[in-house]
Amino acid sequence: MTDLPQDEPVFKRLALIGVGNIGSSIARAVRQAGNGAAHLAAFDRDPAVRARLLELGIVDSVHETAAEAVTGADGVVLCAPVGAYAAIMSEIAPHLEQGAVLTDIGSVKLAVVRDVAPLVPEGVHFVPGHPVAGTEKSGPDAGFAELFRGRFWLLTPEEGVDPTATAKVEALWSRVGAIVEVMDAAYHDKVLALTSHLPHLIAYTIVGTAFDVEEQERQDVIRFSAGGFRDFTRIAGSDPTMWRDIFLNNKEAVLEMLQRFTEDLTALQRQIRWGEGDKLYEFFERTREVRRSVVEAHQEGSNPWGPDANKEDADSEGGKPE
Repeated sequence: MTDLPQDEPVFKRLALIGVGNIGSSIARAVRQAGNGAAHLAAFDRDPAVRARLLELGIVDSVHETAAEAVTGADGVVLCAPVGAYAAIMSEIAPHLEQGAVLTDIGSVKLAVVRDVAPLVPEGVHFVPGHPVAGTEKSGPDAGFAELFRGRFWLLTPEEGVDPTATAKVEALWSRVGAIVEVMDAAYHDKVLALTSHLPHLIAYTIVGTAFDVEEQERQDVIRFSAGGFRDFTRIAGSDPTMWRDIFLNNKEAVLEMLQRFTEDLTALQRQIRWGEGDKLYEFFERTREVRRSVVEAHQEGSNPWGPDANKEDADSEGGKPE
């Protein structure tokens, strides 16, 4: 990584395209850091969000179009659902500055490279990224500056990308407290399919199954919800647009992990049916070790700096991106 002066902002003008939970958290974090960007420009397709941004005062300028927001920007962050990236790029590509660095916060990376890279103008540097952080809450009011502190921010630059551009993105996210790592896009999608995408799919399924019952049973499910089920409902409360796009754009990896899960579930079903307690105990003991490893890595979910520090996050990336 190229060393950048700590007393100088990484970007002179940083444009955020989509300012919901993650986008507003980026704005707050960059402003709090003080050395991320000299000027924060923002655009959101929702007029109500744009009006709220003016009230919150967490950015320096709010624009009516994405093209206006990126004009003159040397850094641009796509914070919208990944399914919208191609349309956004078609709008902003003619207005991107030569030498500008483009990045994103999408939870899948191969699809982002597929949709965005062909539309990136010559002289603009694209460094895909993914903050493994978020809550199930949506909108600009849900963001907070400490969201990324101690969380991983994964970058997946393609071969041949200017290393100085990657260094700038790494510096920006490091300055808001994130742990930045660089990895291959395909590997990213496979790992996240297991650690994030599959758990969300399971949560949506469990909650859907629980409520696909008679009215009285449904009421009792709500009344007698134990901690585990409440956690599933919190995950299932995440933004449906974002997760629809994630599953459709990472379907190969998700389907592979879903098949593995189905096989393991079938094995557990057989062990329960035949009373194989020893095998069940052995399996549960192994999963306890995984939990201990997650805790030791300080990735157990609860953000000690967040506004709801006494509550666990819905998931590492449950929030609405725009």
